[in-house]
This record gives sequence, C-alpha cells and structure tokens, in this order.
Amino acid sequence: MTSDHGADQEGPGFDAVLRSYRLRAKLTQEELAVRAAVGVRTVRDLERGRASRPQRTTVELLAAALGLTGADRLAFLAAARGQPSSSPMPARFIRLPPASDLIGRDGDVTELVTRLSQPMAEGPRGITLVGLAGVGKTSLALTVAHRVAEAHPGGVAGIVITDGSTAGEVLGGVAAVFGVGRPDDLAPRFAGRAALLLIDAVERSPESIAEVLGALLAQHPTLRFLATGRHPVGLPTERVWPVAPLVAPPAGVGTTLADVAGYPAVALFLDRLAKVRGAPVEPEEVPSLAALVRRLGGLPIALELAAARGRVLTVEEILDRYGDRVLDLSGRPEDGGVVSVRDAVAASYRLLSTDEQAALHRVATFRNRWSLDLAEQIVDGRPATDVVHLLDRFLELGMLSARGARAFRFRLLDVVGDYALEQAATQGDLHAARSRHAEVMAEMVRGIAPELKGARLAEAAARLDDVAGDLGAALNWAAKEDPHTALRIAACLPRWWRFRGRDVTGRQWLRRLLADPRTADADPATRAWAKVGLAQLALEHGSGAEEIGSAEAALADFRDLGDVSGQLTAHTQLAALWMTTRVFDRARVHGEAALELARSSGRIRDMAVAENNLTWHEIRRGDLAAARARLAEVDRLASRCGEHRLRAVAAANLAEVERLDGHLEEAARLGRHAISELEDVGDPGHRRRVLASIGQALAESGRDDEAAEVLEDLHPGDSPLPPDGPAAIVEAALALHRGEQKRAAEAFAAAADAYANAYDPRDVVEALIGQARSTPDPQERADVLRRLEEICRSGGIELLPREKEWLGLS
Repeated sequence: MTSDHGADQEGPGFDAVLRSYRLRAKLTQEELAVRAAVGVRTVRDLERGRASRPQRTTVELLAAALGLTGADRLAFLAAARGQPSSSPMPARFIRLPPASDLIGRDGDVTELVTRLSQPMAEGPRGITLVGLAGVGKTSLALTVAHRVAEAHPGGVAGIVITDGSTAGEVLGGVAAVFGVGRPDDLAPRFAGRAALLLIDAVERSPESIAEVLGALLAQHPTLRFLATGRHPVGLPTERVWPVAPLVAPPAGVGTTLADVAGYPAVALFLDRLAKVRGAPVEPEEVPSLAALVRRLGGLPIALELAAARGRVLTVEEILDRYGDRVLDLSGRPEDGGVVSVRDAVAASYRLLSTDEQAALHRVATFRNRWSLDLAEQIVDGRPATDVVHLLDRFLELGMLSARGARAFRFRLLDVVGDYALEQAATQGDLHAARSRHAEVMAEMVRGIAPELKGARLAEAAARLDDVAGDLGAALNWAAKEDPHTALRIAACLPRWWRFRGRDVTGRQWLRRLLADPRTADADPATRAWAKVGLAQLALEHGSGAEEIGSAEAALADFRDLGDVSGQLTAHTQLAALWMTTRVFDRARVHGEAALELARSSGRIRDMAVAENNLTWHEIRRGDLAAARARLAEVDRLASRCGEHRLRAVAAANLAEVERLDGHLEEAARLGRHAISELEDVGDPGHRRRVLASIGQALAESGRDDEAAEVLEDLHPGDSPLPPDGPAAIVEAALALHRGEQKRAAEAFAAAADAYANAYDPRDVVEALIGQARSTPDPQERADVLRRLEEICRSGGIELLPREKEWLGLS
C-alpha cells in the first residue's frame, strides 16, 4: 500500500513495489541510487517497468538501502522474482507500511476509527473511501487501519488492486496477505476474531472486488473491509465515505501567517513547501499563499504539485503561473503515480456516462454553491436525467461537495468544474452550457425581483447574495452573446444593487445594455424596468438629475403597457428625482399621483410608501400637524400589510418631526426605537440620519454626555475622515449648548456645506439657522441670513415658529 496522497499506482510488478518502499522511506530516486551504490538510471528503469527481472545483487543492494528486514525484505525479494508464491497474484500484496503524517483529516480519522472499532454486530461491515485520484484516500485509509489494529486481533492486512484482476487472483491475494496458503484456510486464521481487509484502488477491477468481498463477508462474519476507490464497490452492506479536499481559507481571511496556517490545505502546502525550500514563507507572500491554496481547491495532489514548484518559484509566482491553469500542474513521470491534476480528474470523468458528462458540463457553469432546483433547471431534461440520481453519482465519485442543509449547498470541486468546461469546449457544448446558465439566472432573478421591497427585502437580497458570482458571470457572458438575456437580468437587479451599495456598477450595466442596438427590440416591459432602475441607481449616488428623462420615458412605457406596479415605481422615483433639482412642486405632484394610483388600485403598501414620501412636503411647508397625520397613516397601513421596515422608517421620521416641534425627550426615545427596528429588518442605511436627530435632541435638552456618545458613534475620535452632515450638526448642537459659540458656528457652517449637495434643503436650513444663532459678528450673521432666505425661497420652505423665535423673526 502506498503512503502518498492517493497516488493510485498503475500496473502490477516490482516497479510499483520498489516505488512504494522508496516513497515510504521518503527517498528520491537519486538518493536511493546513492545509498544502494547503483546507477540512478537503473532505479528509474526499474520503477518504469523497463526491467521486470532485475539482477539479484541489485535487488539485495536496494533492499539494504531501503532498510528492509524480516517480512518486508522477503516480500520485496519475492516481488523482484515476479510472484510472491505459487498462487497467481496480480493483486499485489504487502504488509501495511507505517502511516505517513496525515494533515487535515482529524475529523475523518476520528469518525472512521470510531465506526470500525465498534463490535461487528453494531459497526459497518465495510467502508469505501471515494474521491478523485490525489485527494488522499490511501493515506487516510492507512492511518485508520493502523489506528484500529487493536480492535482487530484477527489481523489487519491490505492489497493493491491492479487492472483486470480476476476474482481468483484477488482471493488468492487476500489469503496471502493474511499469511495462509489457500482461501479455505482463512476461517481458522481468523478463529472467530475480528479482522480488517484493506483494499486500495477498487475501481481497477470492480466486478472482481464485488464478487470476492461479497463471498468473504458471507463466509467470515468477523471480517470487515476498508476500501479506497474512485467509486464505491456497490455492496448492500457498504458505507460510502466521500473524501473531500482539505479546507482552504475563505476569501477575506486575515493577511498574517497565523491567520491562515490553521487551515488544513495551507498546512499541507507549507509542509510540502518546506521540503523543497529552506526559507520560510515571507509575510508579503501570505495573501498570495491564501489565494493560491483557495484556487487549488484544497486538493492534496494539486497542493503537493504546486508546492514542488517552490524549489524555483516564490508563492506569488506559483499563483501567477498556475492560478488560472491548475489542471496543468504535473509531476515528473519518474516520480510515479498520477502525473498531473488533469489526469486525476480525467480518470473520474471517464467513469461517467455520455449523458452524465453532458449534465456535468451544464452544472460546471455555476461559479458558487447552487441548489437542487437550479441544477434541475440547468440540466433541463437534456439529457433526460434524474437530477437527484445525478448529484448522488457526482457525490459518490468525489466530484461534488454538499455542505450543510441550506438550499445552496452543492458545489463541484474547482478542478472538476475547470475540467468539465474544458471538455465542454472541446466537444462544442460550451456555448449551449453558458447560454443555459444565463437563462437560468434570468429566470431566478425574475422570480426574486418582486420580493426586493417591503418585509422580504433582506431575505430576497440574501438569496441573490448566494449567487452573486453566477450573476456576474451570466451578465458578462450574455452581454456579449445574448444581450436580451443580459438586459432581463440587469432590469431585475437595481433594488439589490442599491441595497448592497453597488449603485455605480449597476448603473453602468443598465446604461450599457440599454444603449446596445441589439436590445432595441427587447421586451418593452423589460426595457421600461431597466430605465426606471437606471434612475433609481443614479439617484443613490447623487446623479439623479441626469436620469429624469429615463424615468419619464419609463412612466410613459408603463402607461402604454397598463403596468400599475411600473407606474407606481416611476412616480416614486420621479418624486425623488425632481427633489434633487429643487423643483419641489413637481416632486409633490408625482408623490400625490403615486398615492392616488395606489388608492385606486387598492395597494396598501404603496399607499403607505406614498404617504411617507409626502411627509417631507408637509415639513417643508411647516405643517407639522399634517406631517404627524401622514405618519400615523403610514403606521396604520404598514401594520395592515405587515411592513415592519416601513413602520420603522415612519418612526424615524416621526422622531424628526417631534424634534422640530420641540418635543425633545420624545424625539430621542422614538429615534432610538427606530434605529433598533431598522437594524432588525436589515436596513441600517437610515442609521446616521436618525442618530443625528437623537444627538441634536439630546444636546438641545442638556444631556451633553449622551449627546457626546452619539457624536463619537457618528465620528470616532480616531477617524481620519472629516465629519459629514450628521456628525457636524450634532457637534454644532453640542457646542452651542455648552456656550462654545465659535466652535458651534464653525461646525454649523461645515454641516451646511456638507448638506448642500444633498437633495433635502431642509437640512441646510437647520444648519444655517444654527450658524446664525452662534455667529456674533453682525455682518457675518447678515450674510448667513441672506443665504437662508434664498434657500427658503427657492425651496418653498416655511420656518417653524421656534426657528423664527431663535432668529428674532417672530
């Protein structure tokens, strides 16, 4: 049994026996040649099978150099003669070599040892470790076999299966490794004691293995087996144990060696790197180290082959050269075993039927984890396949991982996906696979888009987060090859882009796709939603005025289509867009149109949204009673439709109204409640604005210490950034109450400048009022008042009674 990571040796004879003992001794071919005083070419030829009958003197020298004694020496000499006994033995046998240092498999080892140490009546009769070549099945099996030896007093022995072994040959090999001359002698050999048979590479002769194991388990009730292979044996009593790649550090992990060294994949890479490179990993190499190990997918053979490059390359250079072509990683042929990562994956790929390979090409287009539902859609009955059976097949071959119980729990191993796409391209299937992937993504976002508002916004956004990588891949491909599908995807995503702070990226996508002449004949509703989404995203980063035309065109399209939802969205966006240009009357017209349309169509949630948006216009006109009435209606309507987020936003707006009306204690209470509610429903975007209301209310009511805590939250003392509007206004209010007139005037001026670029001039008005109150110089105060008067005139803003009193205007 070889002790390297799944080096599934090919071919019978002395070549593989010599290689196995050399690897166990941790010697290179050159080192063994020097020890044995033979030529290195002799060792290479023997391991390549070019000299199947070596001279006895050479064999003796090699045995001595390897330190073989007792039974190991006899087995080595017998293999050199061609047959260890008179029995036919293509199923090669050896005594169990010492287990190599196993990295990252503690959980597997513990669970397997527990199961195989149970009494025969309770534990499994057999376990097969399945997975890709090079994933570490053999090393894991050897470690477990040694750990359970005491629980099997009848003996623990192993065989390595070779291609085409007959049932008789395998049975003869089993007898030999347990030290008996004939299979019939196994019963007295076990003598009713538990015994364990270790079988490596069962896929080389699956029918023979199934036949022999079935017979042995029936004849010897104290015998159990531990097998390794690229697929299970297929016995009813067999437990299949997929061997997954080692865990790699996730994206976003820390940048120090201590942050990543605890991940098993990193530990294995560092262990193998240390064997070829004397210097430790430098601190600046750590980010590349984490990225490389992640790209290698934790596959041991890939990690070992990449680490071997460390003799010449730095970690960053290995990543640059092989990060995008992991399949090309290979070893020297004379080292034996699997020659390249591509060979390792290809061996399992060939076990699939033609239909299964075609389905693999489809699911390989997924970039991240995916669900059973998505798999069924992307396979789409071509070929006619039971997807549950298909995924089970991929799992039993170790090509697929499934983590947890969430819907999005499936993922192909990275190297499997790379190889499958490579094969899809070779077979002319890649374009169809990519096209189907884009169509599936378009259908998915079409179903989720209506939920990207209201109480289900956070949940819907999280579902899109699960497939963010796939959405990007689908958009990039479809924008070039199928722009209609790309537009369908992009038109559904503005609320998600906005919610995740990707408004600039989203706007770029929509502008590009709407401008593409190939989408001119796209579905009118899709183009209308893309236009209104474009306006929505532009508004988010202060460019709303540029997209008023897009929103108005969308409104006209929705009217032609009779799409009430679209009209409501367009009116709401236009209300906000006209506010950015200070045309507040037109903004109010669209707000009232949205309310009327929502009422006439019986849309409770949209009625609540419209009432909330119109509240600002009541505040602008100084009618706080009307503002309270609208907010009470928002609360009532939102409660009816279960809109917790809208109720929280209404509470935040009510806190601002109470502060403006001088009810400071109530304003602070409502504001804190609103912050808690907004965070609970996954909408922290209003937090700074509500904190500003709380801080101002606390400062004005004389609760300086509490106001200072709010200010620290808004603008930490060690923050290098200048304070924005909310931080500046709270700092100003606090300074004003403390009698620090100069500091207050400066902070109010900073707040006025910061708010000047926002669409709500009421914030600028408040800052200017504070600046006028704290400015002692008559000329400077007059300048501030003139600016205040101009903003109130252009914005149609009425000062409140207490504000007029502060300025001496009442």
